[in-house]
Amino acid sequence: MKFYDEAKIYVRAGDGGNGCVSFRRERFKPRGGPDGGDGGKGGDIRITATGRCQTLLDFRLRTHFKAPKGGNGQGNDKNGRKGEDLTLFVPLGTLVRDAESGEILADLTEEGQTFIAAKGGRGGKGNKHFATATHRTPRFAQKGEAGEERWLLLELKLLAQVGLVGLPNAGKSTLLSRLSQARPKIADYPFTTLTPHLGLVENEREERLIVADIPGIIAGAAAGAGLGLRFLKHIERTGVLLFLLDGSQTDPDPIQSYQTLLRELEAYHPGLLEKKRLLAVNKLDLPQTRERWPALKKAFEKLGQEVVPLSALTGEGIPLLKERLFSLGASCFEKREGSPPSAPPEKEG
Repeated sequence: MKFYDEAKIYVRAGDGGNGCVSFRRERFKPRGGPDGGDGGKGGDIRITATGRCQTLLDFRLRTHFKAPKGGNGQGNDKNGRKGEDLTLFVPLGTLVRDAESGEILADLTEEGQTFIAAKGGRGGKGNKHFATATHRTPRFAQKGEAGEERWLLLELKLLAQVGLVGLPNAGKSTLLSRLSQARPKIADYPFTTLTPHLGLVENEREERLIVADIPGIIAGAAAGAGLGLRFLKHIERTGVLLFLLDGSQTDPDPIQSYQTLLRELEAYHPGLLEKKRLLAVNKLDLPQTRERWPALKKAFEKLGQEVVPLSALTGEGIPLLKERLFSLGASCFEKREGSPPSAPPEKEG
């Protein structure tokens, strides 16, 4: 299934039903008063986050959504039915923006968190509400209000504790398949990963971390080169950045590769450099990498960066990498699981 992380939709809540003009017509009550019922409220349009869907594909196939209107009031004091609410389900981590102003209306990061995107119109009052001592036979009623309508932008930013970044062919997909049960496409040519992938990593203590594999970044990515910045937004929510570097390359060497990644992340969003970092030098199974490892270790230590040697192909170094990831990612993981959302779970549009 193709990965869709953006969509533009039109939503319109249901109109309220009209109030009714009616008078009581009963035997032996020749002067029955007004008994027109109220119109029903129009249905709301709600956007709810759920882990059951992963992309915004459904909103590329259908872009217009309208909730049912409320029923009209009837005689004999009968109110119209309320229009049913229409609920749209989106993946966890979806931002809802106003399409015209760009204002963020909701950030749906927790299961079941709901935002009222468009509120249904109120039903009109029946003529029974307008009877007075001097005007006992009102022959008018109130019309229902129109439901709210607007264009919205949906933007998905994946929820993960660890963001896996690296140049093309660094071995990110192979590493993700080693760390988790994820099975991304693996090949010996650049840009085999064209969409982000999530992997669930577990340790012997039954703790869990989610790792997001971001498609390969190249020099100039923040300016649109390669796959550009389209997928960089998916590491904005992560607490730890795992830089995977190809230890077998000499041009660029792992130090240059790391500096290139830092420049592109800073150009996209300077705040990304404030996240915790862990470096891993891959392809330790190759003789040239193993021979260069001591020099690379010293070079990274001079930069003040912790680095783990590994082979994603053979699994060497994977246990140590998992241990360090859980150590670094524990705080952000606990916060995500235990803290309440920063915004109230339900907000009226």
